[in-house]
Amino acid sequence: MPAPAASPVRPPAKRPPAAERVYTHIKDAVLNRRYEGGTLLTEGDLADAVGVSRTPVREALLRLEVEGLIKLYPKKGALVLAVSAQEIADVVETRLLVEEFAVRKAVPASAKLITRLEELLEEQRQLSEAGDLAAVSVKDRCFHAEIVRHAGNEILSRLYDQLRDRQLRMGVAVMESHPGRIAANLTEHGELLEAIRAGDADGAAQVVRRHVSRVKVLVRGEDR
Repeated sequence: MPAPAASPVRPPAKRPPAAERVYTHIKDAVLNRRYEGGTLLTEGDLADAVGVSRTPVREALLRLEVEGLIKLYPKKGALVLAVSAQEIADVVETRLLVEEFAVRKAVPASAKLITRLEELLEEQRQLSEAGDLAAVSVKDRCFHAEIVRHAGNEILSRLYDQLRDRQLRMGVAVMESHPGRIAANLTEHGELLEAIRAGDADGAAQVVRRHVSRVKVLVRGEDR
């Protein structure tokens, strides 16, 4: 009886380039608010944190400045930009335009969409119980993105994806400032899912408008 063939040896996973590692480190910290708005980052500190030279740090910072997350100041460092009132208003306005249209297009919904929304809602519940705000924000965004994707308009879906970073950053800010909003989000997502499941396009659109509009009020600290 022939001996079993030896399992092929897999080469070790290739490490991302240094500039990409720095970019990921800074971006994750900004979106998760470990680096809050107003924080001044220096090339030296970032190089030490990631274990690289200053050259890839500069590359990463230039990329992040283009994305609007930081502002570079020569010989001083990089300032993490706070979320402005105008940015909040712009994001909410764009979300409303996209999401209300998308939810109407997605209804009547496929069984695949309903199943996926059920899974995402359950994942949000589990993560909220674990207190992982960054992960809750990611799943929150995925819940809405799934509906947009099922509207069947690729251009609209790509436009919505451009809001991703801003949505995640605002989501974490809301949950940190208003812990009770996590439970409210879950409730509203449940209401949205039920309206979609029932084939009620108008009802689903109303839930979206109430749910998304609340973000602007909360992030700006206007909730009473």
